[in-house]
Amino acid sequence: MNNVTFKQLRYFEALVQHGHFGRAAEACAISQSALSQQIKELEGALGSALFERGARHIDLTSFGEEFAPRVREILRSVDELGDLARASHHRPVGRLRIGVIPTIAPYLLPTIIGQLSRLYPELDIHVRETLTPKLLQELSAGKIDTAIVALPISEPAFTEIALFQEDFVLVRPSDDAGKPVPNIETLREMRLLLLEEGHCFREQALSFCQMHASLPRELLDGSSLSTLVQMVGSGIGVTLIPEMAIPVETRSASVSIARFNRPTPSRMIGMIWRKTSPLTLQLGQIADVVRNATEPLRKAQA
Repeated sequence: MNNVTFKQLRYFEALVQHGHFGRAAEACAISQSALSQQIKELEGALGSALFERGARHIDLTSFGEEFAPRVREILRSVDELGDLARASHHRPVGRLRIGVIPTIAPYLLPTIIGQLSRLYPELDIHVRETLTPKLLQELSAGKIDTAIVALPISEPAFTEIALFQEDFVLVRPSDDAGKPVPNIETLREMRLLLLEEGHCFREQALSFCQMHASLPRELLDGSSLSTLVQMVGSGIGVTLIPEMAIPVETRSASVSIARFNRPTPSRMIGMIWRKTSPLTLQLGQIADVVRNATEPLRKAQA
């Protein structure tokens, strides 16, 4: 065990995450042969195999399954040592790993990153865009510092800070611009296009329409809001999008926007981070920047 290195643990974690020597080596910026050699040396130091190597895939051994969570905890603890150093500055500096869900990232990030860069020039921002369940996993594992998501998350290990509430709007073909805004009962009878499963925005739309995700659907779901809006522009159906997406998603589509009568469908956007994070003060400062950056949006909805 004396020969186990921190670098080997990093390589092991990358291989567990990617499940492929080539992809793990690329993520670690080393050659595949070098990664393989380091894993072999790690297994030799431990005296036990960590992976079962097949022709097309690799799997953890039973020992590897027990070893992996402990490695993850070690790596997170080491990362938090760096967080302690950054926390001593009492303002955001150094690396900031921020996760954002896809129905927020394209519309909010340009403004946020611009303002953070001006206010905190010593900040090195790394963005991770993926679905909420994946962000929660990565936040728990210490792979990101914070995430911007739809609340509530209701995870006891995370701090939740509400930033702003955002309305949903109805997107329909431009020829429907003068028609009355449909109520929930009418909307359920229309061809409602939704994001594919895994997106929290899909569940929010279904909840507003009082529809069940298990009901059979005659149309394919979209992988992005852009796809949904373009499908609406082609006359295929209607969809819901968040208010912040209107300028980007409707500029090249033949669609019209309708705002619902009260009660308006909406979502609460917020930031979350680990309660144990040494960067709580700095993350609170960043949350203030995000909240201020979205003030024009809130005024537009008022």
